[in-house]
Amino acid sequence: MKLGSLKHGRDGRLVVVSRDLSRCVEATGIAPSLLVALEDWARCEPLLRALAEDLEEGRAEGAMDFNPANAAAPLPRTWEFLDGSAYLPHVERVRAARGAKVPESFYDDPLMYQATASGFLGPRDPVPVASETYGIDFESEVIVVTGDVPMAATPEEAAGAIRLVGLVNDVSLRNLIPAELAKGFGFLQSKPRSALSPVFVTPDELGEYWRDTVLHRPLHSTLNGEAFGTPDAGTDMQFNFAQLVAHAAKTRPLAAGTIVGSGTIANQDTGLGASCLAEKRMLEIIADGKPTTPFMQFGDRIHIEMLDDDGNSIFGAIEQVIEKYEH
Repeated sequence: MKLGSLKHGRDGRLVVVSRDLSRCVEATGIAPSLLVALEDWARCEPLLRALAEDLEEGRAEGAMDFNPANAAAPLPRTWEFLDGSAYLPHVERVRAARGAKVPESFYDDPLMYQATASGFLGPRDPVPVASETYGIDFESEVIVVTGDVPMAATPEEAAGAIRLVGLVNDVSLRNLIPAELAKGFGFLQSKPRSALSPVFVTPDELGEYWRDTVLHRPLHSTLNGEAFGTPDAGTDMQFNFAQLVAHAAKTRPLAAGTIVGSGTIANQDTGLGASCLAEKRMLEIIADGKPTTPFMQFGDRIHIEMLDDDGNSIFGAIEQVIEKYEH
């Protein structure tokens, strides 16, 4: 089952989307928004699945074309976005570029921070940034959306609470990060609103690609029409999503609708490219002593997408242009 939201108010209008992403039908008779559906999942899920089957069989009344340009983020806003950094090749390269080693604890204790969840950009919305000097970067990641997760949940319990899977462009302002981290209090200004894929899908929809709460597919990033990277999300993930969700819930329950991110997809095989500019710049520093790839500028375009074995888009594409924010 694939779910999305059409632009409407703060929380969008819930739609069920066909497997080929060409058609959709409003599901507001079941729940007005995806967040409401997640909070009442036991009742809503079977009704949404029945509607999805009707859509696939051509029986759904009111079916219409699905246009990502008219789509909001599937969850236009939610309670929490907790972003991990589960691909340690990315962490290792960032640290190697400044001559630092990865602490041993990073290999058995996940990195995670609390990002903004009060609003997500739609899959075709521009990314507004006030200044190019901030060091604008994209980050191509996989995310999961949970139901209610009790405090101190085990990884097995956390796995059972994963409701949906999707993609995110976790926008980062790299030149603001060092000063913020130097304060010892984490990210804030350096992490603006992120963008979500046109649809989220239920894990069963992913078939053999979803194993051990890891998504085993390459994630394609294209910058200004040029291929940038295709690292495999199923390779070199130090912590699976069950472990990440359990980590987030160690000392507090998670509300239905919580988004947990994988962090930037990165593989030990650097021949597959990268999922953010920072990593490419780090590889240049390691090789040549200095970076040559610039951060994004106004007018630059990023395309993030995951395909199945037949070349069909699984979540739809995130396609965004960097735009100067005018106050």
